[in-house]
Amino acid sequence: MAGRGRPVNALAHPPGPGGNWRTATPAASLGAVKVTDILRFARERGEPVFSFEFFPPKTEDGERQLFATVEALRPLGPAFVSVTYGAGGSTRARTVELVKRLKRDVEVEAVAHITCAGSSRAEIAHVLDEVAEAGIQNVLALRGDPPKGERVFVPHPDGFRYASELVGYLRSRPAQWRFCVGAAAYPEGHVETPDLTLDLAHLKTKVEAGADFLVTQLFFENGHYFRFVERARAAGIAVPILPGVMPLTNVEQIERFTAMCGAQIPAALRAAMEVRRSDAEAALQLGVAYASLQCADLLRRGAPGIHFYTLNRSPSSRAILAALRASEPWRDRA
Repeated sequence: MAGRGRPVNALAHPPGPGGNWRTATPAASLGAVKVTDILRFARERGEPVFSFEFFPPKTEDGERQLFATVEALRPLGPAFVSVTYGAGGSTRARTVELVKRLKRDVEVEAVAHITCAGSSRAEIAHVLDEVAEAGIQNVLALRGDPPKGERVFVPHPDGFRYASELVGYLRSRPAQWRFCVGAAAYPEGHVETPDLTLDLAHLKTKVEAGADFLVTQLFFENGHYFRFVERARAAGIAVPILPGVMPLTNVEQIERFTAMCGAQIPAALRAAMEVRRSDAEAALQLGVAYASLQCADLLRRGAPGIHFYTLNRSPSSRAILAALRASEPWRDRA
């Protein structure tokens, strides 16, 4: 993890206070709050934004666990949550239903992931109409991963090959779809585009197509994030860039994730993981400690907030966010 240094303008314009989730009310009564507004309000107050990513559970027990996780995180006042698609768009219906329920029943600002994978333009339009009708103001536009077992992304014959095309489609009907649109960013380069210059050009295309904010892939070395932000600003990308952090909870699991996405594990962290490979509790404690230090450093150096990849579990993210709320490292910005 990089040491303390000069703050980087990861905000550019827009960050926002994590308003506490409130008691459930009908969806129609909820205000239309966009992530860019949340970010802007937070910046004006000198506060960071904290958000969480969940995936749609496959079972009723998994769904109960997810909402228990949401309730456990509620006292810490996250600003919003996002809900993923499965590989190949396999959980599209569950994603939409979960986002609607979070907005309606829990009154949390929810961001729906929308992907190109496995979907025609007509199918994507149907999902967007349903999400808009439910009062969802925010979407994260992604290409998506190939279906499980396949290594190469093949677009739907009547769909989109790139996330930038999806972003452009979202902007093609401004009277119908008035979403705040987020997109993904890759501090270490996309696994399919290791050339950082080319990857940054692809990102700029997404932003020029209409992306309002960016959320990064997970990383463990903060230097990757701050160098990436500097390169993005130099390239004329001025939207907010939220760093994505995945707390280590299981050694084998994090090794699989990093192998899939191309994120590097620093040597010191890898050595500490190896020592705890067969001790689940020790690995969890290592994850909380490392991510707490990583997040504190990010916030101290100017990151606009943290987007936690939770894997639908609350203990690690809750402990990390509680520590950050108590210590307020963003107050020490140089």
